[in-house]
Amino acid sequence: MSVKKTLMMVGLGILGIIALITVFTSWYTVDESEQAVVITFGRADDTVTNPGLHFKLPWPVQSVEILSKETFSLQFGYKQNKSGELEAYDAETKMITGDENIVLTDLVVQWKITEPNKFLFSSQDPEGILHSATSSAIRSIIGSSSIDAALTEGKAEIEGKTRELLVSLIEKYDIGISVLGVKLQDVELPNKDVRAAFTAVTDAREMKNTKINEAEKYENQRTNEANGERDAILSKAKGAKTARIEQAQGDVAVFNKLYEQYKGNQQITRERLILETLENVLPKAQIYIMNDDGSTMKYLPLQSLQPQQPQTEKKEGGGN
Repeated sequence: MSVKKTLMMVGLGILGIIALITVFTSWYTVDESEQAVVITFGRADDTVTNPGLHFKLPWPVQSVEILSKETFSLQFGYKQNKSGELEAYDAETKMITGDENIVLTDLVVQWKITEPNKFLFSSQDPEGILHSATSSAIRSIIGSSSIDAALTEGKAEIEGKTRELLVSLIEKYDIGISVLGVKLQDVELPNKDVRAAFTAVTDAREMKNTKINEAEKYENQRTNEANGERDAILSKAKGAKTARIEQAQGDVAVFNKLYEQYKGNQQITRERLILETLENVLPKAQIYIMNDDGSTMKYLPLQSLQPQQPQTEKKEGGGN
């Protein structure tokens, strides 16, 4: 074989390889859950988010980096191994609270890639930076919180503050990542005895709150009953007051009429009032009117003037 034929065969082989490279590297596919960054001579140009088949210049002029648009989870303080079991990293999660107590804090950070260019070229390890920023944020917030807040009712507030601080840190780093949420998994004490003691304290506090609520309920119930009794007494007193006023007004009216009669004939009215009063005070007494010298003037049989009740006599036996 001549040198010319050999060179021709090598040239044809090189052209074939270039043709294959051109064919296989000029097209790329983007899925609905993916986004692509087109890189021209090492510089990121365009971000492709539309799914489907796309054309680009062949390698090595242009290349494509495919990134996911889905939400990722950063597990801080634990990891899931291949068998599905969780492995804890106490050294990573051990933190000191604001009142100088040690707690173990696990959390999950939800994040996604929002700027693929920056994610690829602004940092060498964006996920590592996110992990370090998460550690810094949660340690800062736990360090300014009390142990009671971290273990009981303050978890929601700690989550919110940690997310705000982490978002601000990631924005400063400008690595193309957006933090969507922070969720505390476990906040616990490192020692079992201390954990049991704190649980007992928490139970006692809950019992105290329960007793306080029951006492307030009883207080409200008794207050309502007392208010009801007070209103009833006031209503009864007002009724009695009205009745006494009306009775007094009636007595005044009777007295005024009697006084008018008295002014017309004082002597007769005076004697009649005396007799009526004596009759009311001494209903069974026999009344005598005496002269000034002590002799009997007249006997008034007041009882005989009153209507008598008819009496029925019952006959006993069969005689006439």
